Formats: sequence, structure tokens, C-alpha cells
Amino acid sequence: MPAPLDGIKVLDLTKLAPGPFCTMILADLGADVIRIEEPGPPTGRRAQQAGAAGRLPAGNNFNSSPHNALARNKKSIGINLKSGAGKEVYCRLAQRADVIVEEYRPGVAKRLGIDYEKLASRNPRLIYCAITGFGQTGPYRDLVGHDLNYIATAGVLSMFGRPGQPPTIPHNVVADYAGGGMHGAIGVLAALVARNQTGRGQYVDISMMDGSLALLAQAFSTFFANGKVPRRGETINDGGIPNYNVYLTKDDKYITIAAIEPWFFANLCRALGREDFIPHEYDSSKRAEIGQVFTETFKTRTRDEWFEILSKNDICVGRMLTLDEVPNDPQVQARNMIVEVEGEGGRKFKQVGISAKFSDTPASIRSLAPRLGQHTDEILGELGYSKDELDRWRESGAIK
Repeated sequence: MPAPLDGIKVLDLTKLAPGPFCTMILADLGADVIRIEEPGPPTGRRAQQAGAAGRLPAGNNFNSSPHNALARNKKSIGINLKSGAGKEVYCRLAQRADVIVEEYRPGVAKRLGIDYEKLASRNPRLIYCAITGFGQTGPYRDLVGHDLNYIATAGVLSMFGRPGQPPTIPHNVVADYAGGGMHGAIGVLAALVARNQTGRGQYVDISMMDGSLALLAQAFSTFFANGKVPRRGETINDGGIPNYNVYLTKDDKYITIAAIEPWFFANLCRALGREDFIPHEYDSSKRAEIGQVFTETFKTRTRDEWFEILSKNDICVGRMLTLDEVPNDPQVQARNMIVEVEGEGGRKFKQVGISAKFSDTPASIRSLAPRLGQHTDEILGELGYSKDELDRWRESGAIK
């Protein structure tokens, strides 16, 4: 069956989390994604700054590992974009592409001579998505950074943590994957729809800070309405109330309770044998007492015992699972969110599955991560280059 993005050709110049996650989404949806990878050891200013520390030990390149889900469903071509031959090949690929995704610092693509303006003059239907930390404009556009810096600037970090404690540093899922990668995929998909209407491609400027800030749309709406800055650990959605919280259980694991609505709170109180608390959900003077009772009560049974009891009583409850437990969860299994993909020699590799389920055009995992340059000859042959040209360019280091 056809996939949603069958026939869409994507050039992927990305390396770190947000870009590869964006193109993984597109590839899972059926796009033909070609990774443009630099052959040989890293070069340029960053490699010079890092020195020997910037070189990966032999055999330690996870990008090409079949375990790497971010590289699945993609092909790999090794091109040195600083060489004349490399630029020629890349520009010919770009003429046939629908989408380009890159995460260079602002201005780098133009210095390389592979920027949107140059490529769009040859391919006006091209959609060019650039994912950066702070975007292509503004006083921070040239600042270096990572997930933690972007969520700090966006206000996200200020909301994570317990009262009176330093902010809790989340894993890099907010800015990198949601703010950057997922927003990048949304931007590309929207641009593809717009192209169907206008016949033209366009430039898509994705900022990880912008994307992180957008995730706070509701929080900012509340702030703009009442002018109150939320304090960490003191709102109804971050542990400020006992009925939206996490509790340690008898087996030193955690159960999560999210019984915000009055009927869920009442069901929780009944299940814990404390119906006397039902009238006091919104009584701030009782919250410390209720929290203390809940804390002591949840220590009397194991996490899974509590889940078994509470989940049968129309209560918002969940087990806090660690990564080794998630694959065995029955809901995760039922939704095919951990899958096994067959690689070379019949070996199976576990990966996270595809979140969007389509009734008519299902997405799929068709191949594992390619080796660097694995498809160079195949792709350049399709572009019309001869074997002699490939051999000459390979010898010069322009391709791999």
C-alpha cells in the first residue's frame, strides 16, 4: 500500500537530534530520504577547535548503527560539499528534490554555496527547512547552544522542579525533539500542502527556542490573563496539589495520580478509604494533610498492585515505567510502539515504532540505518554519472 509521502524526495544534511528526528518522521511516512554525509574525518572550524577530541574512535559511529532509529528508512551518500565535484553532485540532487532539511548555523549554507536562494533559482518547487537554535533572525541567531539553553530562554525550564529547589533539567526531548524535530516535520508537511495550492516551494525557518515556547501556549495564555508567574511545583499540573502527583510505593517504584476533576478525585478518595477528603479538593489548607495521607497510604502496596486497584475504579492513574519496563507494557505492545526490524543476516533490532496510525496509507519501517556512503554509486548512477567519474571523484575524496 502507498505511504502518505510516497514519491517525495528529501535531502537530509543534518547530524544531531532535531534534524535526524525530523527526517525520520518524513522517512517513516514514506519519503525517499537521502542522507548527505561528509566522507572522512570531520573538517572545518569545529574540527579544528576540538582537535583530537572531535574525532570518533574507529568503529564507534552510532549514526550508522542498525540500532539508530533516527537513521532508519534512509539512504546514505558520502559527498564533500567543500569540493567542486561535491557541490555539482549536490546541486543536481537538489534540482530533483522536493525537500531539503539542514541544521547549519545561520549563514553557513550560503558560504558553502548551497543556500536556498541559489537552489530555488533552479528548483522553484523546492521546500528548504533550516532547523537552528534561535532561528535565522534576532540578536541570538548566531549564538551556539543546546536543548537546555533553548528551553531556558523559552521559559520552559523555569516550570520544571519542586518548590524551593533548583529547576529540574529534563532530558533533551523538549527543544531538540519536540521544539525542533517535530516542528520541523510539521513545517515541511504544511509547506508541501501549500505547494499543492501555489505550485511553489518556500523557506521554512524552524527555531528550537520558538518551538519550545509554542509548547507553552496555554501556560502563557493563563499568565497573560491573570499576570501571575507560575512557581515551580505549585500549580495543579506540576505537583502543587496532592491529586496530581507522584508517589513512592512499597517496592520503591512510583505511581502517578492525575485525578484533577472532582469526580476523579472523589473516586480516588473512596478507593483509598478516605471519603472524608472528598469535599476538600480545593481547600488549600487541607492539601498538606491530604498529601501526607496519600504518601503514607501508597507505601502500603506495590506500584503494580495500586495500578490494578485504581485503574478499575475510573481513576487517572499510571505506573512510572523505566525504559527497560516500557517494551513489556501491554498498551505499548498493543499499539506496536516497540517493534523488531530485521537487519543483515536476519538479525533483529528493537526500535521505537511509528506513532501516527493511518487506515489507508500506513507508515512503515522499511530499512535500518545505512552505512556512510552505502548508496553513493546507486544514487550517482541514477543521476547519469559514469563509473570513471565516480572512480576519479572517489580517489580525490570528493565522494565516498
